[in-house]
Amino acid sequence: MKKTTWPYNKKFAFTIVDDTDEGTTEKCVPIYNFLYDNRYLTTKTVWPLSPIGARISGGESLEDVPYRQFILNLQHRGFEIALHGVADESSTRERVIKGFNFFNQVLGHYPNIHVNHFGQKDCLYWGHKRFNGLIKFFYSLKQKRTYCGDENNSKYFWGDICKKHIKYVRNFTFYDINTLNMDPFMPYCDDKKPYVNNWFSSSDGSGTSRLTSLLSEKNQDRLCEEGGACIVYTHFGTIDLNTRLKELLTRLAGQAGWFVPATTLLDHIGSQHTVRPLGKTAISTLQIKWLLSQLAIKTKKRWSH
Repeated sequence: MKKTTWPYNKKFAFTIVDDTDEGTTEKCVPIYNFLYDNRYLTTKTVWPLSPIGARISGGESLEDVPYRQFILNLQHRGFEIALHGVADESSTRERVIKGFNFFNQVLGHYPNIHVNHFGQKDCLYWGHKRFNGLIKFFYSLKQKRTYCGDENNSKYFWGDICKKHIKYVRNFTFYDINTLNMDPFMPYCDDKKPYVNNWFSSSDGSGTSRLTSLLSEKNQDRLCEEGGACIVYTHFGTIDLNTRLKELLTRLAGQAGWFVPATTLLDHIGSQHTVRPLGKTAISTLQIKWLLSQLAIKTKKRWSH
């Protein structure tokens, strides 16, 4: 595929998508102040509604007033606010509609990005449904949870709402700083998953140790040399913004990077190639890449113990 170029003669692009799991005002304010002070504009997912049942992971929602003010301040500063499902639990279609309306009421628009939340029955094309062919079959054998946001006979169905309002949904996460190198097709669509307009991938920065490793000086230099794009996926509610991580983020901010929210980045990538449904071969290639990266990291962990 044609190499992507970046605005303003920048050498690479970089953003972060923050999973709102365990995210609270107290935990996140210092991190986002640091990002803003270092010229990073990124994407933060939220839950519009507080759960009415048992929580899956914990964290605040837009119904919590101090947190809502924090999120509005982020939006005012130029950060993007996205969706992680409408609540930290499984949500029926009725609750999904309520959550979308509340998101729009608070922020003045519907979200452009959605990220499925582990354990939500209303997840779209999640679990074994993410895959095709043999990978789908083998994944289904070990799957213990049911995801039915894309099943129009389910009370958790909201596929048509996603199709109407959501521009991008996150799918695969890779253990490489150059997300675009791992997934050169993004943003892309899949005819077998019609309720999602466009899919995108990310680079795994979950946990302080993994995020620190991902942003190492060596990886930063390679991202710049390759002229790539990094979409970090992390959970700031669990991150320790320690001295080392601050050093790495400060160093990266000093490089010739284009630091914009995820939708802005994906819009730009999409403008440089025709976004069309991927063929069977391309989809299989992407899924095999993901599987090999998962096997590689698990093998590395096994040998390091």
